[in-house]
Amino acid sequence: MAESDSERSGDEHPDIDDLVGDVSPPFDHVLSCVFGVKDHESRTYLTLLDYPGSTVSELADVLDRDRSNVNRSLSTLREKGLIERRRRLLDSGGYVYQYTATPVPEAKRMLHEALDEWVEGVHESIAGFDPENVE
Repeated sequence: MAESDSERSGDEHPDIDDLVGDVSPPFDHVLSCVFGVKDHESRTYLTLLDYPGSTVSELADVLDRDRSNVNRSLSTLREKGLIERRRRLLDSGGYVYQYTATPVPEAKRMLHEALDEWVEGVHESIAGFDPENVE
């Protein structure tokens, strides 16, 4: 569909260097860096905030992306705890999964916790540095 080569190759994953150098990074960029997700996965999360209870097919239409790629994004976001999946039974038989984003206040709490853990680890690394034991 409309997916770019960088999305398919996965090379649009921002890293901490991008985040640290920006005194006012956008929320989706922070989300990508802190949780280690790609920009298109952050966009999927943000889209779900506007379209709660969406199916893979509905999200693929809104995002103008292939369903298989949207499904992979949703799997990653579920692993990170940023979305929930519920099964809805269809009147015709069978079922469909519907996805809902973790509310923003909860996502913010998760971001703060992840950053606090990272900062603590960095402080420990700095405190424990001994130039005589550099390998």
